Amino acid sequence: MLKYNLFCVIIQKICKWGAKMKLERLIGILTILLQNERVTATRLAERFEVSRRTIIRDIDALCMAGIPIVTQQGYGGGISIAEGFRLDKSILTKSELALIISGIKGIGTVSEKAQIANTLDKLGANAAVDTPVVVDLPSFYKEDLTDKIETIKQAIAKQRLIQFVYHYEKGESQRCIEPYLVIFQWAAWYVFGFCRKRMDWRLFKLNRLRQLSLLDEAFEVREMPPEHTNFNKHLQDDKWVTALFDASVEYQLVESYGFESFVKTNDGLYFEAGFTHMEYMTSWLLSFGDKVRVLEPPELVCEIKRIAKNIFSQYA
Repeated sequence: MLKYNLFCVIIQKICKWGAKMKLERLIGILTILLQNERVTATRLAERFEVSRRTIIRDIDALCMAGIPIVTQQGYGGGISIAEGFRLDKSILTKSELALIISGIKGIGTVSEKAQIANTLDKLGANAAVDTPVVVDLPSFYKEDLTDKIETIKQAIAKQRLIQFVYHYEKGESQRCIEPYLVIFQWAAWYVFGFCRKRMDWRLFKLNRLRQLSLLDEAFEVREMPPEHTNFNKHLQDDKWVTALFDASVEYQLVESYGFESFVKTNDGLYFEAGFTHMEYMTSWLLSFGDKVRVLEPPELVCEIKRIAKNIFSQYA
């Protein structure tokens, strides 16, 4: 158990250094260390967008707070917390601990339950904090996702290649990549890495890949250019759709695109939104049946008409 109040130590450090050390960053580092066996200072620096020296100072602050941190030099080395350590909840406010617990439980919906339970036990939090926040990341492919994420995590830790068949709008393709990150964004899970086929950085949606395997071949870690870590650029809304929806589906528009995506008119709900993939937008619009009329772009209108004719012919 900790003998010192972490917050007091941090405040003393801030006063001593005259710097703006973020309390949230220290809590973030602590949470990462509780979930991982070992992590490098370089990886932590990249994660929190600070210098490696700043991370070393953060680690010193955590050590002074009584957290038994172990550092190991050389290949396979890094920073870790001593085995058997359990965190005293008194160093965190109830709201801070609840936030950490909610995030860890959310990760636990697609990760190994034993590992998550062990992390929560280290926090002394399995039955200690009542939080109104429930994070769940459900999926029809939940078990499949869990296996994929665990395989990719192993590959990243061991710096080994992964191979899989990927399905996309033009069909399917065999890919071999150097994995670097597992990402939850845009309501889905992705793996980010360097694709050996395209010889470039790529983002792959986990639900679209199958026959995932961990290869024996290792890879040398590449430096990720900053422009490639802006993952939003991989799904740019470079197309624009306008449509007129029936007022009865207002709640669905709010759910999918928010209150600002449409304007109420005498004819219905005038909707505008950007989109990336024509196929996805077409499927989404068709799910409304006769409750929507697409106005633009012309190619989307034509595609809706073509599909509608094919559907009609199926029942003619």
